[in-house]
Amino acid sequence: MRLILFDIDGTLLKTKGAGRLSTRDAMIEVFGTASTVETHHFGGKTDWYTLTTLLAEHGYTQHQIGERMPEFVAAMGKHMAHHIKDYPSSPLPGAMQAVTRLRQMPDVILGLVTGNAPTSARIKLEDAGFMWEWFKIGAFGSESIDRNDLPRLALERAKAYTQARISPRQCVVIGDTVMDIEAARANDMRVIAVRTGFEDQQALAAAQPDYLLDDLTQLFEVL
Repeated sequence: MRLILFDIDGTLLKTKGAGRLSTRDAMIEVFGTASTVETHHFGGKTDWYTLTTLLAEHGYTQHQIGERMPEFVAAMGKHMAHHIKDYPSSPLPGAMQAVTRLRQMPDVILGLVTGNAPTSARIKLEDAGFMWEWFKIGAFGSESIDRNDLPRLALERAKAYTQARISPRQCVVIGDTVMDIEAARANDMRVIAVRTGFEDQQALAAAQPDYLLDDLTQLFEVL
């Protein structure tokens, strides 16, 4: 059994600003301020990390943010559903074909490891043409401040879902940022990076993923 864990933004799809706008509106609704979200670099960070970084100067602790995370997750879903109408998401080259082919493999479980909250993740994916139920398990940015925790959570859930033994070396993380690579390495998982996000290309190569692809059209050359 193999567990294939996809990042979303910059890996499976691209958005046109709905994520930033939704985060801004959800922060205002739940925390009373959007802080400096308009200039924040999201790449690879979990939503919890982003909130902790932006809200520290407004007196919010990591614990206080965690207590209000369910409210934030719900607000993200509401605002994403609104903004995605004007700023739709679309699949990146090879992404739909890769997911479709992997779904047909009996020894593969598909999952998500993303900095997004699950509510906004689902809306983005479905707007781009992916079905939520294709991804049997997931670990999300509302669950930890540290992205390195997410592959471990996904693996634990995959074991529970399949009732099978799955080792970290049977897992592949596919993402577009240095933080995706670091999270995979922290959990002894293989990692494939793609150049379809906004990460600095030299930094991506320097992080030494197992494979570095131009896009997901090349996935089955290495998987």
